[in-house]
Amino acid sequence: MEEVVVIGGGAGGLNAALVLARARRQVMVVDSGAPRNAPAQGVHGFLTRDGMPPAELVAAGRAEVERYGGRMVSSEVRALRAAGDGFEVELADWTVRTQRVIVATGLRDELPELPGLRERWGKDVLHCPYCHGWEVRGEPVGVLGTRPESVHQAVLVRQWSDDVVFFADTLDEPGRARLTARGVRIVDGRVEGVVVAGDRLRGVRLADGSVVERSALFVAPAFVPNDALLTGLGCARVDGWVAVDPSGRTSVPGVWAVGNVVDPRAQVVTAAAAGATAAAAVNMDLIEEELLEGAR
Repeated sequence: MEEVVVIGGGAGGLNAALVLARARRQVMVVDSGAPRNAPAQGVHGFLTRDGMPPAELVAAGRAEVERYGGRMVSSEVRALRAAGDGFEVELADWTVRTQRVIVATGLRDELPELPGLRERWGKDVLHCPYCHGWEVRGEPVGVLGTRPESVHQAVLVRQWSDDVVFFADTLDEPGRARLTARGVRIVDGRVEGVVVAGDRLRGVRLADGSVVERSALFVAPAFVPNDALLTGLGCARVDGWVAVDPSGRTSVPGVWAVGNVVDPRAQVVTAAAAGATAAAAVNMDLIEEELLEGAR
């Protein structure tokens, strides 16, 4: 039996495994190899790692975990269930038992159904200005007004460029006033798709056939947590997200969750910090259990 299985091998899961391995815990990381940030050219806002390609960050993290005896397993987790005094983690070809679980399975971005949008995602169709704003600073950028938070996104993106267009299918008066006050130009009308040439975004096409030239487009996707393993165990949700305490502990004893699976705002550095915090809590939880067993 493993002491801890970490499900998800991004920054949060790997940092949790690193801290646990250095605490001399038997830890296994199971990862399916489909990171959310794979399309991005680099990680940003992470001190000493700014601009590093996501795949390189993961490879370095895996090597560090293995250096301290942690195990890396490439597989999908098909099921997670309570079993006796621990848990069973069902993989594609076998099942592993563990005392504790840390889930770091992230979320998926659901984009508007517009031709070409998904293909440009992470390149010049973007979401987070803190992640990508510097790379498009001063350029003509657009913000797709498809969600309630799109106005906030446009107000924020304006920090990186003086030439921001908000594409408004519908827009209330308070939102319109806020954008105008921020110096964001508003283009009314339904968006039909993006214009790409030479593997670069060139503009946004409206329903009337006109094209507004833009070199980057910010979109607010719907965030959908990959939390089926957690909810299947009975972890409580609050406002659509699995609830955790400051250490990442869920409502189910023995189960922690970190990163985007429980926090849609978490960036790479935030997820890594959450992983370290959860690892320390898991280690102490195991120590307390060992003390109880020793006193019997």
